[in-house]
Amino acid sequence: MKGKRFAEKTADILRAFAGKEKHKPTAAVIAAGGDSSRMQGINKQFVEIDGVPTLARSIQAFEDAECIKEIVVVTRKDDIPALIGLCEKYKFKKVIAVVPGGASRQESVWLGFSEISDSSEFVAIHDGARCLVTSDMIERVCREAYIYRAATAANRVSDTVKRTEKGGFVEETLDRNHVWVAQTPQVFDSNLYRAAAYTAKESGFNGTDDCSLVENIDFKAIRLVECGRENIKLTTPDDLAFAKAILSARKDRQS
Repeated sequence: MKGKRFAEKTADILRAFAGKEKHKPTAAVIAAGGDSSRMQGINKQFVEIDGVPTLARSIQAFEDAECIKEIVVVTRKDDIPALIGLCEKYKFKKVIAVVPGGASRQESVWLGFSEISDSSEFVAIHDGARCLVTSDMIERVCREAYIYRAATAANRVSDTVKRTEKGGFVEETLDRNHVWVAQTPQVFDSNLYRAAAYTAKESGFNGTDDCSLVENIDFKAIRLVECGRENIKLTTPDDLAFAKAILSARKDRQS
C-alpha cells in the first residue's frame, strides 16, 4: 500500500513539474453501434437535441480536442451511409474511417481499434451515446492516461450504495468515498489495450467496459478522472429530456 501511494505521489509531482502534459499521438474510437432497444424505436445516434444529432455532438467534442489526431467511428452496417453523410455535413476532418460493428460492443471496439494508425500511441474509447462529453473532459482524461497508461472519465457516487448477494437483502453498505461510476472516454496506451483486448478475445472474457479488459490482465493503475454528472449516456427516452436540460444549463452558465 505504501509503495502504491509513493508511486502515485511521484506521478503527481512529475505532472506538477511538467505542467500541461505534451500531447501524444492519440486516436479515438467512438462506438455507435447499439441497437437502441430501450429507446422505444428511436435511433439514439441520430436523434436531434437542440437541432444537432447526438452522434454529431459526440464526434464534434473529439474533433475539437487538441489531443485527438484521428477518429474511427463504429456503427451498424445499415447506418453507415447516414453516418458518412453526417460527417460530410458537419465537415469532420479527423474522421478517417467509418466501419461496421460486430456482435458485441467489445468486438465492435476491437474492429474500430484495428483501423487506427500504427503511429497512435494512445487510444480514447468512447460511447457515441454520451453526447454531452466535452473537449475539456477528453483532454483531462488523456493527460492522466499519458502519465499512468490508463485513465477513465468517472464521477464520484453521492448516494448511499448497498451491496446484495441474492433475494434483494442488504449484505453491506459500501463506503461511498471509494465508489465511482465509470464513464467514457476511457483512454489507454495502445499496446496495453491491444494486449488486453487480445487476451480477452482468446480467453472468452467479456468485460462490462474497456477498463475491465485491462483489469483482466492485472493492470490495476487505472486513473479515475472526475468529470461530473453531466456526461450522461442516452439509454431511454427520459435521458433526452435530461440532456436538453443539461445543455440549457450550460448555455445559462456561459451567458
